Amino acid sequence: MSRRLRVPALLALATSLALTAPAAADAAKSKPKPAKPQLYVSLGDSYATGYQATGMRQGSNTAQGYANQLVPLARARGHRLKLVNFGCGGATTTSILRTPGCAPQARAVGGPVYDKPQADAAIDFIRKNRKRVGLITVSIGGNDVTACAREADPVPCVATAVGGIETNVSELARRLRQAAGPKVPIVGITYPDVILGGWVTGNQQLAQLSVVAFQQFINPALEKAYAAGKGTFVDVTAATGAYGSLDETTTLEPYGTIPVPVARVCELTYYCEFQDIHARTSGYRVIAELIAQTLPRRR
Repeated sequence: MSRRLRVPALLALATSLALTAPAAADAAKSKPKPAKPQLYVSLGDSYATGYQATGMRQGSNTAQGYANQLVPLARARGHRLKLVNFGCGGATTTSILRTPGCAPQARAVGGPVYDKPQADAAIDFIRKNRKRVGLITVSIGGNDVTACAREADPVPCVATAVGGIETNVSELARRLRQAAGPKVPIVGITYPDVILGGWVTGNQQLAQLSVVAFQQFINPALEKAYAAGKGTFVDVTAATGAYGSLDETTTLEPYGTIPVPVARVCELTYYCEFQDIHARTSGYRVIAELIAQTLPRRR
């Protein structure tokens, strides 16, 4: 190419670049930034912290709990969530409202440190981040009735305990709703009927009575309590098959032929293996899926 032709060509190229660069810059500026994920606030006991057993009276909190597993399940329904887990192992419906702090070993993996009652810590956080909170879940009440399993007839013990459960959880649900505002979903859960697992150790009467305790006392009280805060109640007990017929049997190693509801709780929790009330990863997955189903689908 001659010098006479080269110079005009370079001038044309420079002019073209000068014209397109501002347009590209304007396009980059106009492109919307990805929205920040909404905050998912989890409260509760060792189910909220994802505790899992590793042996008899051994275990620890994990990142396999329902709260952790819910995040990707919610994303599949169009909800981008960032978990903030205030859960504390051993919490009761009284301690979550009244007892300051949570011991380090009882806190959720990656959970915040706080020196006030769990409910207060979570509510303060919700108020400070009210515009960003997209979901609240609660798992509480199980530890209020754990001791009843040692009673000769646990049903009267449970019937007495549920009065306190309903009162405390109603207060918690109302306070959460006031802090979060009218639109944020509040989802309260119950538990698999782990005491059904006592069937494999010969305590069949207690296993049968535990179904009555959940179906007639614990779950109705929790459902009524979450309704006080315009929350949604998820009946994990029903969803994990506890209310099925104990006359319908299946074979499950190493327990042999056992009722289907018992086999289900053996598969989903550690009760049959270690007499531990907590869920396996698959059990927490069921809970996470149930909560995810309460969330509306977004594009």
